[in-house]
Amino acid sequence: MARFLRHLVACLGLALAAPALAQSPCALDDAPCEVPTGTYRVEWPAGPGPWPVLVFLHGAGSNGNAILSNRVLVETFLEGGMAVLAPDGTARPGRPSTALGWSFIPGRPKRRDEHSFLSAVIDDATQRFPLDRARVVLSGFSLGGSMTWYMACDHPDLAFAYAPVGGAFWRPHPALEACKAPVRLFHTHGWKDKVVPLEGRPLWDGRIVQGDVFYSLQVMRTANACEGMRAGAFEISEKYWDRWWTECASGSALRLALHPGAHSVPTGWSLRTLAWLDSLAGFARDSTASP
Repeated sequence: MARFLRHLVACLGLALAAPALAQSPCALDDAPCEVPTGTYRVEWPAGPGPWPVLVFLHGAGSNGNAILSNRVLVETFLEGGMAVLAPDGTARPGRPSTALGWSFIPGRPKRRDEHSFLSAVIDDATQRFPLDRARVVLSGFSLGGSMTWYMACDHPDLAFAYAPVGGAFWRPHPALEACKAPVRLFHTHGWKDKVVPLEGRPLWDGRIVQGDVFYSLQVMRTANACEGMRAGAFEISEKYWDRWWTECASGSALRLALHPGAHSVPTGWSLRTLAWLDSLAGFARDSTASP
């Protein structure tokens, strides 16, 4: 009955008064929302919206349901005045039906046009629910982080900003001039990451090879028309080492944060990402939201 009522409220366009908790028409164990080439789940804050939205892409072997099960991450963004949308990757041969991936690795057969899928998901969700299409942030972890890099490079107008974690381009790397336009991108990576090392690593006896984070940043500096190679600003805290490029194309942004951990979405990432978004001209969260 509770699931039915949530779907009824969504279909009525939130005509009923918003409850204290976020609406969840396609969340957790509920049936996912569907577009022609896949599925997704979404939650948004209490209130009428429309809300900015974080589209978070899961890592290899995971799924969108697992993302919304990460209540620390999800509730931080909900409390910060942002919805969270969790698309499902594609099935991988010989793997469980819930162990999904993303189809983009250079030289590998494409199981799905991921740009068309993500575009359809964002368009569907922003039409059905109180989400703001102009304030979409694409993010992801590990393989989902790499997918985020490729979307930022090949389809820069898909989202307002990009915030990948623990995943960048794969080899063969894109050419330095490959990316289509300047973007706003904030990359976070673990200093001790051995699953997706900063330098990358070969997999499957070298049949596929992860890329180099610093080369990926060079490609994005070229796309953003940054002057010079070195960063223009630096910040060191107890848990993060940040550097960002200040002399770049108008409207672009490029920042790198390293943390001392391994392959993970580090503690504090959600709050730091919200703070970064607040620093971007043209992106405003609800003034009553926290933090």
